[in-house]
Amino acid sequence: MPAGAPTGGHVLRRAIRGQRRRIVAASLLGMTHQGCEALVPVVIGVAIDTAVATGDSGALWRWLLVLAVLFFVLSTCYRNSARITEGAGEQAAHELRLELGARVLDPRGGSDANRLPGALTSIATNDARRVGSVATVLTYGVAAVAALVISAVALLRISVPLGLLVLLGIPPLLWLGHRISRPLERRSETEQEQAAHASGVAADLVSGLRVLKGMGAESAAVARYRTTSQDSLAAALRAARSRSGHEGAVLALTGVFIAVIGVVGAYLAMRGSISVGELVAAVGLAQFLLGPFQLLTYVNAEFAQGRASARRIAEVLAAPAAVEGGEDTPSDRAAGHIRLRGVSLGTLRAVDLDIEAGSLTGVVTKDPAVADDLLHCLARELDPADGTVELDGVSLTSLDPDGLRRAVLVAHHDADLFESSLLDNVRAGADAKAAAAAVDPALAASAADEVARLLPDGADTVLAERGRSLSGGQRQRVAIARALAADRPVLVLHDPTTAVDTVTESRIAARLREARQGRTTLLITTSPALLAVTDRVIVLDEGTVSAEGRHAELVAGDEAYRAAVLA
Repeated sequence: MPAGAPTGGHVLRRAIRGQRRRIVAASLLGMTHQGCEALVPVVIGVAIDTAVATGDSGALWRWLLVLAVLFFVLSTCYRNSARITEGAGEQAAHELRLELGARVLDPRGGSDANRLPGALTSIATNDARRVGSVATVLTYGVAAVAALVISAVALLRISVPLGLLVLLGIPPLLWLGHRISRPLERRSETEQEQAAHASGVAADLVSGLRVLKGMGAESAAVARYRTTSQDSLAAALRAARSRSGHEGAVLALTGVFIAVIGVVGAYLAMRGSISVGELVAAVGLAQFLLGPFQLLTYVNAEFAQGRASARRIAEVLAAPAAVEGGEDTPSDRAAGHIRLRGVSLGTLRAVDLDIEAGSLTGVVTKDPAVADDLLHCLARELDPADGTVELDGVSLTSLDPDGLRRAVLVAHHDADLFESSLLDNVRAGADAKAAAAAVDPALAASAADEVARLLPDGADTVLAERGRSLSGGQRQRVAIARALAADRPVLVLHDPTTAVDTVTESRIAARLREARQGRTTLLITTSPALLAVTDRVIVLDEGTVSAEGRHAELVAGDEAYRAAVLA
């Protein structure tokens, strides 16, 4: 973990500090509520001694009025404390979700390393909620401690031995409760990890459901999820057993403690050291103490689970960035000259490329891993292990990733659509001022205007999640339109027409060249229709440049090239 990176403790403290005012206000109201509750048996005891035992009806009415005021105050404080407390927890969870969202969307990347999207979603929902709950239960804990102190003071006034018994007995009970919660904390963390993994696997399977059905691999997918779900269930059951054991052990200790108070109080009453009313007050206070102790048990369990969740959140927030450094911003009028010098990353081996500004260049490779590594370099999702990638003579490592992506747009093959209208999807990456002017040409160049005409509400038709209401070819056309509408100086398209029919593909190829006239465009594809309109084609074989030339020349003179693009 990098120096200064947030830890679970930092996450918890920030969540609490952020809601400090709400927590203080709710704690004051909670202490008032618990104080009034603790005074109820004391008032009843006094009423017995001063009114019932003496037969004074006037005193009895006065003490009944005092009880009514106590109940009014404690009920009012409880309602307002609960409202403020719940608001503090929800606000703390909301702020954590915003922080997690900002980290996941950070252009430097890295937060999603070795994590499925569903796992990140689980962390941003379940774990954030549990950490937010710590801000909620903290006020309960303060109120419970206040109740114990008030009860101890009241018992001291009734009897010094009873008061000392409570004051000396509470710290060991709290320490034992904390020790007992350790296994629960460990098992809660395991439970959350397994639940997040199960959510990630489920999301992964749902997103690829159509592919799985086409391959006839449903049974294997079901078996995979069954195993993951069973692991998650086993972890949840272990955590539940640990929680029930924790609560049972603490309640048993509390019960013994309260019984001891009752026995000592009865003994003192039999000896005449305290009156009948004081005995009633002492027994009432002993019974009342069960509530604060149960509350502290709940608070301890929530803290244990909150600490486990805070560590998981901290792991995401502290995840090292995939790319470091880079403060400069490319010029708004970038020419778009791309140059790779001795670039090595993954499957790439000392690749040298020179993509002239304003050119339409094709890149052919039979290995998908080579294409992925090249895309990672051009989008600066990863920096090369060796060599440099330059934009207009400036190394990409010196450029801010967000600023770079405003000059270089890498449109991945598996780019998803959003659950909004077709029109909103197309103008998602376009500058607000230029969006209106850029959308229509982009729709026409990608043949997505034909898709819009087939929809019930045209381009205003709302698409289903990830555009699943469209066919594969229709989704690709909309994705191409979105990339074109963004109008970046450099556009990199990866296999943009694999699901489009050949007639439409040829039409898109011709229009694409016209739409990108004068701006740098890189097509990583094996499509003959797209490669035919390029100025030059570069062939990557086993991670290095093996040939280059015009498409027609390579088809005529390179057998390996023919096999790659015409097979």
